[in-house]
Amino acid sequence: MDHPRELTVEAPRAWDRPVVSVPVLICLSLVGGQLPSFSTSANLYILTTGGGLIWVGLSNRVPRRPAPRRLPSVALWWLVPVTVFGVFEGATFMAAAGDDFPTLSRLADPLLEDSVIRSAAWFAWLSTFWGLVRR
Repeated sequence: MDHPRELTVEAPRAWDRPVVSVPVLICLSLVGGQLPSFSTSANLYILTTGGGLIWVGLSNRVPRRPAPRRLPSVALWWLVPVTVFGVFEGATFMAAAGDDFPTLSRLADPLLEDSVIRSAAWFAWLSTFWGLVRR
């Protein structure tokens, strides 16, 4: 007798536990933090790690966490700063404002020159992406 996929509970795999996944994400972020910004090697590393996470997310290798049934109405307020950020970044990029009105990503460049901060940014990116893969 076949059981619907929604009713079956999968046991967590050994590599899917935080004891394993967090150190792997830390190692990946330390490697990414050592690569110079916007270099060919950094871009290839981004494509490789991101593509690997997309592949894991699209396959059924990772048990899914249940998505929230409905977002609370307070969550819609998070769209306001995200939209303002997106419009500001897009407008300053399209207008090629330069140093008069630099984009926020351009303002972050001096911070990201330090490999420790760049590794921390890598870890934040990878752990967020891993959380999205699990949904």
